Amino acid sequence: MSKRFELFRFITLALAMVLTVPAITLAKPVAPDFVVLSKKLTPTVVNIRTVKVVKPRRYSQRPQFQNPFDDLFNEFFGRFNDPRQQRPRKEQGLGTGFIINTEGYILTNNHVISGADEVMVKLSDGREMKGEIKGKDEKLDLALIKVNSSTPLPYAELGDSDALQVGEWVMAIGNPFGLSHTVTAGIVSAKGRVIGSGPYDDFIQTDASINPGNSGGPLFDARGRVIGINTAIIAGGGGGIGFAIPVNVAREVVKQLRESGKVTRGYLGVRFQPLTPELAKSFGLESAQGALVSNVEKDTPADRAGMRAGDVILQYDGKPIKDGNELPRFVAATPVDKNVKLLIFRDGKKQVLTIKVARMSDGEVAAATGDKMENNAKIGIEVQELSPEVASRLGLKDSKGLVVSGVAPGSPADSTGISAGDLIVEINGQRPDTLKKFMAVAAKVKKGDVVRLLVRKPDGTIMYVAMKAE
Repeated sequence: MSKRFELFRFITLALAMVLTVPAITLAKPVAPDFVVLSKKLTPTVVNIRTVKVVKPRRYSQRPQFQNPFDDLFNEFFGRFNDPRQQRPRKEQGLGTGFIINTEGYILTNNHVISGADEVMVKLSDGREMKGEIKGKDEKLDLALIKVNSSTPLPYAELGDSDALQVGEWVMAIGNPFGLSHTVTAGIVSAKGRVIGSGPYDDFIQTDASINPGNSGGPLFDARGRVIGINTAIIAGGGGGIGFAIPVNVAREVVKQLRESGKVTRGYLGVRFQPLTPELAKSFGLESAQGALVSNVEKDTPADRAGMRAGDVILQYDGKPIKDGNELPRFVAATPVDKNVKLLIFRDGKKQVLTIKVARMSDGEVAAATGDKMENNAKIGIEVQELSPEVASRLGLKDSKGLVVSGVAPGSPADSTGISAGDLIVEINGQRPDTLKKFMAVAAKVKKGDVVRLLVRKPDGTIMYVAMKAE
C-alpha cells in the first residue's frame, strides 16, 4: 500500500506543478490606429481632374462614282457623320496626388496628367484650384504639379522605403472610381517587384485595395509617412494586387523635376540580362547573382573602359548586384561624369573596371541553304548559313552569318525562347562564321553539358541563353 500511495502522491504533485506553470503566450501584432491616421493624413491627399481636348480626325475626300440619289441622302443624313462638321470634344480623367510641402507642390503619376490640356486639383476641404505641371518623368511614371494657395497647405512627410519590411502595415488614400478620399489598409506583400512596366521596375507590392483612380496617391506606413506612390494594379480572381513606386526612388526625381522640369540619368552603353543558374554554370560562377553583359555599344563609356560581351557585373559602385534588374536603377541614379568602379567576372577571374558615367539621351536605356546540323539534336535547334534567299524568306536584313532555321518543340532550346530567325553570334564563347565551324564546336558537346549561345533577335535584341544538352 505504501508504494501505491507514494506513486499516487508523485502523480498528484506532478500534475499540480504542470497546472500551476503560467502559459506562454505570443504577443499579437498591434495594428496602427487607422482612425487617427486617416484624420491626420486625409488633408494631404488631393483629387486630380484632367481635361484633354480631342480634335476630330481630318476628313480626306476621295473621288468616287456615286448614284445621283447619294447626294440627296448625304445632304440629309451624312452631315451628321461628316468629321468636317464635328467639333473638338473634351475627355476627362481622374487620379490622385499628395502634397509634399507647404508651397503647394504635389506628386502624382505621369499617366494621370499625360496629354492633359488642363489640370484641376481639389483639396479635402472642397477648394479647387488650377494645377501647373512643373515636370514629368515618363520612364518612372512620376509627375510634379504646383498649385498656388494663399495659406500654407498641409503636406505628407516622406519616409524611408528602404527600411520597409515585408509584413508591415500600410494604408492607402485615394479616389478610386471617383470616390474621393477613400481609405484602405493592408500589408507589404513583397518588395523589389518587376512587373514589366518600364526599365526601372522596383515596386512595393501590397494587398491594400488599390483601384482605378488611386493612381498617384500615397501609400503610408504605420507612422503616417509616405513610403510609396500607388501606380499599378493587376486584377484577377475577384481581387487585385497593388504596386507602388518606392518613395526613395522618387525622391531624387522630384528634386530634379522641381529644379529643371526634367530628369537626367546615367548611361553606360551596355545591354545586359539577368543570370540563370545554367548561364552562371557555363561561365564558371558559383551562383547566379550578377548581370550578364550581352552587348557593348561602340563608342560608349563601357566600350572605352574595355567592357565586353560575356562579362558578368558582380558589383556596381560598391553595391552588389543580386539581380540583374537592379543594374539599370543603379546606373540611372548615378550622377553624370562620375567615375564608378565595377567588379566583373571574366574568363574565370574577377577584375575591376573604372567607367565614367555619361548622360543618357532620349531613346537609350542597355553552309549551303538547307544544310542542317546533325549533332545539335542535343539541344534541339537547326542551324544554317544565311544566303540572300534565306534572309529574304525570314525577313532578315543580314545576308551573312548563321541563323536558326528550326526549333524542336519541347527541346532544351525551345524552353529558352530561341526561335527560327534568330541569328547565332556565339556558341560557348566562340564566334563561328560558318556552319562548319559551328558544328565543330557543337560536336564536342556531351549529354549533360551546358551549351551557351549568344543570339540576336529579329528586333535587334542581343541576349545569352543557356541550356543543358540531352
